[in-house]
Amino acid sequence: MTATGLRPVTATALPGPADVAAAAARIAPHVRRTPLLSGPVPAHGTELLLKAEHLQHGGSFKTRGAANALLALGAERVVTGSSGNHGIALARLARSLGIRLTVVLAAGADPAKTAAIRALGAETVRVGGGVAEREERAGALAQETGATLVPSSDHRLVVAGQGTVGTELLADAPDTETVYVPTGGGGLLAGVCLAAAGHPVRVVGVEPARAPRYARSLAAGRPVQLPPCTTVADGLRGQRPGRVPYPIIRDRADDLIAVGDAEILAAAALLHRLGVEAEPSGAVALAGALRAGRRERAVAVVSGGNTPARLHALHQAGTCDPTGTTVATTTEEHAS
Repeated sequence: MTATGLRPVTATALPGPADVAAAAARIAPHVRRTPLLSGPVPAHGTELLLKAEHLQHGGSFKTRGAANALLALGAERVVTGSSGNHGIALARLARSLGIRLTVVLAAGADPAKTAAIRALGAETVRVGGGVAEREERAGALAQETGATLVPSSDHRLVVAGQGTVGTELLADAPDTETVYVPTGGGGLLAGVCLAAAGHPVRVVGVEPARAPRYARSLAAGRPVQLPPCTTVADGLRGQRPGRVPYPIIRDRADDLIAVGDAEILAAAALLHRLGVEAEPSGAVALAGALRAGRRERAVAVVSGGNTPARLHALHQAGTCDPTGTTVATTTEEHAS
């Protein structure tokens, strides 16, 4: 049994809708129920709604999966690989729960997000190469130290936690016809698929055109690994589908859309004009909805708002987490 009284969970076992419901109850004291905001009115005249996860504690939806995993596992030491937002989410929670955290980052990780992770008390390790190398190092480090590995997407508890995004938006807008979901590692898309079980809503994943790992894998009929890439959507650079998200997405997602960097930046600029401070990764779903151009009642998930400017401003005012809580700077980053 874990410290929370729950039975140990197998990381790669597939979660179901009941796991999303359990996650919602477990994480409720630790997350914000984010609102649906009015979005832009595209050329075809149908208004889009925006699920405002940029307003989530820690600045992104990642807090949901991170909270579900940490609370259920009851680990004393945790290792993860992250592009930034998952590491920030885990670091905030690990600090409050007294958990020692190490975050492995790839060479292209956002320096501002790296600084935020360190400011929140986590140790950081940087590796050369891309997401695949990052995940390999995180797994090895967890084995070497006896820590619990909590991946950014490829874990049943993480996927179930992310699914609460879908639970909330479908409760608030039950007549939604399509939900557009940014897709990197696939944890959020898989979670929304679980939340949509038994609901007639279309679930559409939106990937950066330079990193279409799910579209390529589904076309091939098996998970395939792409080479490292660069994209303005730095949080969506995953190279290979996860073992947990892939079958869920394969069996429930209705479509996958690829959007280019110019479309992502245009969507981010549109959101900023609406007063929604989304980072490029957080604007990908809107870019997909605009590209689809369907006349429908739709929701686009704005998955994160940890822009470099926002993180810089927080640090200029005093070392803070993305919700504005002042913290003490601790560990230095290790070279690796």
